[in-house]
Amino acid sequence: MSGALFPVVEVPEFISENAKRGTHYKRSVRWDSAAGDFVRDGANRMVECDGREAYAIWCFKIAQTERYRCLAYPDSIGTEMERALDNDDEKTVESMVQRTITDAIMVNPRTENVRDFEFTWDGDNMYCNFKVKGIDWDEIITVTI
Repeated sequence: MSGALFPVVEVPEFISENAKRGTHYKRSVRWDSAAGDFVRDGANRMVECDGREAYAIWCFKIAQTERYRCLAYPDSIGTEMERALDNDDEKTVESMVQRTITDAIMVNPRTENVRDFEFTWDGDNMYCNFKVKGIDWDEIITVTI
């Protein structure tokens, strides 16, 4: 019998969430934002895209995803567009949209910055362009929603 009253257990080292996700860009399936569906070739197979295009698609889709709506996504994924668009003042709406999109895209460790927001209004419809720079990129992608 051992002399210790309580067993001694080695505690494993904690791995942070960011350590699990690398900053390299992984290839994925090409997305057609106008059609709202995956791009398919003549044999109806989904077309692949490189990691940088996949990241650009992710930026577009994350800006379109309403936070807290899909139980499959954690609370850190998505934007709060409905809340932002609920205001009557255009400048306030633009500021809130800029904040929620920036917060949503900066969750990804592959994002260096989000900037240069441009807003266009057509009656009650708002259109938004912004630029995203990924880690280790020379070029900047433009996202339109």
